[in-house]
Amino acid sequence: MAKSNPLEDWLAQEREVMARLEAGVGPGAVPPAQAAGMSGLEIMHAMLRGEVPYPPIAKTLDFTLLEVEPGRAVFQGTPGPAHLNPMGTIHGGWYATLLDSAMGCAVHSMLPAGRAYTTAELGVNLVRAIGTRAPRVRAEGKVIHCGRQLATAEARLFGPDGTLYAHATTTCLVFDAKA
Repeated sequence: MAKSNPLEDWLAQEREVMARLEAGVGPGAVPPAQAAGMSGLEIMHAMLRGEVPYPPIAKTLDFTLLEVEPGRAVFQGTPGPAHLNPMGTIHGGWYATLLDSAMGCAVHSMLPAGRAYTTAELGVNLVRAIGTRAPRVRAEGKVIHCGRQLATAEARLFGPDGTLYAHATTTCLVFDAKA
């Protein structure tokens, strides 16, 4: 029996998701009228099917949502030359944005229709530099608590070999979405 290669599996999943996103409506903001009546999880699933826009920042920073289920979201990113800081390593802001996206979407997946969120606090711990050994990294966000006004989540950023690059926590404010 052939041994599975995590990077090959990650790249195959990325190609599948990207094909749906590119065949869909493309980048943009989900129009409030289109989101009306949809839970956060329904919006995320519609995004993965290409039925609603995906965020333009995903193109800018070369990452994408791959998986979402109640209380969990997985993003995959490609660290590259456009993300380097002056010292020649991947900028900590790239790590933070990928982690924030995973945690925020995990929180969003728990919200009923008519509710929204925003990041109120973000704590990121960079534990290892992303080098050339990691052509892709994943951020997996998981909800710790989701209440009527506050939600908390955590995430880990890791490579296909399991190497941990960063971990984070967030507190999100939960509120009624604007009509």
